[in-house]
Amino acid sequence: MTTAVNAVRKVVILGAAGRDFHNFNVVFRDDPAYRVVAFTATQIPDIEGRTYPPELAGHLYPDGIPIVEESDLEDLIRREQADVAVFAYSDVPHEQVMHLGSRCIAAGADFWLQSARSTMLTSTRPVIAVTAVRTGVGKSQTTRYLSRILRELDQKVVAIRHPMPYGDLAAQACQRFETYADLDRHETTIEEREEYEPHIDNGFVVYAGVDYEQIIREAEQEADVILWDGGNNDLPFYTPDLHIVLVDPLRPGNEETYHPGEANLLMAHVVVVNKCDSARPADIEAVEHTVRRLNPRARIIRADSPVTIDDVSAVAGKRVICIEDGPTLTHGSMSYGAAVVGARAAGAAEIIDPSPYAVGSLAYTYAKYSNAVGILPAMGYGPAQVRDLEATIEATIAATGADAVVSGTPIDLGRMLHVSKPLVRARYELREHAAGGLEAAVRDVLARLVTAQSQSGAALR
Repeated sequence: MTTAVNAVRKVVILGAAGRDFHNFNVVFRDDPAYRVVAFTATQIPDIEGRTYPPELAGHLYPDGIPIVEESDLEDLIRREQADVAVFAYSDVPHEQVMHLGSRCIAAGADFWLQSARSTMLTSTRPVIAVTAVRTGVGKSQTTRYLSRILRELDQKVVAIRHPMPYGDLAAQACQRFETYADLDRHETTIEEREEYEPHIDNGFVVYAGVDYEQIIREAEQEADVILWDGGNNDLPFYTPDLHIVLVDPLRPGNEETYHPGEANLLMAHVVVVNKCDSARPADIEAVEHTVRRLNPRARIIRADSPVTIDDVSAVAGKRVICIEDGPTLTHGSMSYGAAVVGARAAGAAEIIDPSPYAVGSLAYTYAKYSNAVGILPAMGYGPAQVRDLEATIEATIAATGADAVVSGTPIDLGRMLHVSKPLVRARYELREHAAGGLEAAVRDVLARLVTAQSQSGAALR
C-alpha cells in the first residue's frame, strides 16, 4: 500500500480502553495529517462494539470513532486501507507484540510503538510516578505508602490513576473521587474500586477518566504533588520528576520480556524489588542483577508485601474459597495472590477450587486463563460479571460446603457482593527492608525542584 505525499494517513489504534484513548487525545486528535479510522479492543470484556464519542474525539470526528474487536484487525486494515497501526496497550510479551506487528505489516499497514516522551504530558506540579514491569507487583500499595510519606512532609497529595473507562466514556472524561458516594455516583466497577477505595480510605483524592490533559489541570488546582498510580505495566502519562518502578521476584525474567514494562525499567530512577518475603533469595538476586545490567543508574530498594487476615479464627482449620484481584490472575498471569498467601499463613485446612462451579463469564475467564484455575478472579467489569462472581461463590459453597471466603482484593467486596459465608479480607502493605529509602528519594526530588525554582526566579529577576 502506498500513500501519496502530503495525503492524510489513515490510522488504526490497537488498545484496551486506556492507553489507546490517551495516545489518540495527545497525538492524533487535533492533527489533520492523520485520520484515526478505528480503535481495536482486547483484554477487557465488552468494550468492543462501542464508539469513542464525538464529545471526546474532537472537531475532526463529528461521528466519533468505532471500537472493534482486535480479531478483526486484518479485515479492518484492508477495508479502511489503513496506513498505520499503532500498538497502545500494556502487559504483553515482547513476542506477542511482534506477532501483532507481523499481522499489521502483512495486511499493509506500518506498525508503530509510540515513545513515552511523545505521549507524556507535563504538569506544573511535581510528579512522582509509580509503574511496574508486570501487572500485580504492588503499585497501588506503593502509591499509598508514598502518599503517607508526602503527608508527613506537609505536602497535599492527589493521586491520578491510570484509566479504566468501562462505562459512558463521555461522562467519564474527568472523574474525581473523594468519598464512597463518589464511587456510587460514577457507578464504578470492582476493578475501579480496587484502585480508588484504598486511597479514599487513606484520606486522599483520586482522579481518573479518559481526558488526562483535563484531569491533570484540575488536579493541579488542589495538589502540591501529583502521584501517578500506573495501571498494568504501562508507561506514565505525565513526565515524572521521580519515576519508581516495581519488579517482581515471583516472576523473575519478566522484567525484560514484557512491553512496555522493560521500557519502564530502563527509565526508572528507583527500582523497588517487592514481595521479597515471598520470593526465593536466588530469584531476588537474579532480578536485581537484571536491573543493574539494564539500568545501572537506578537505586534499588528491597521491600516486603506482608499479608494480614482480618479474622484468623474464620480461616484457621477451615475450607476456604480464595478471591484474588482479577487483572493479576488474567493478563498478569499469576496463579495466586494475597488471599492464598493469607489463607495459608492463617492455617486454612483447604483452598477449594471454584472453577468446576464457574458461572457465565467466569467460565469463559477460566477457559482463557488456565493459570487462574484453583482461585477465583474478582472479575467485575460490569453488573453482569458481578452477578456471575456472586453466583460462582454460592455454587461453590453449595457443592463443597466451604466455610469461608478469603478476599485478597484491595477493597471490601462485602460492599458489592452478598454471600452466605463469612467474607474475610486479606490486606497487604509495602514494608521496606531498610526504612527510609523511599522517603529519602522523595525528599531529594522535592529539594531539587525547590532549588531549580529558586534559581529560575533569580534568573528572571
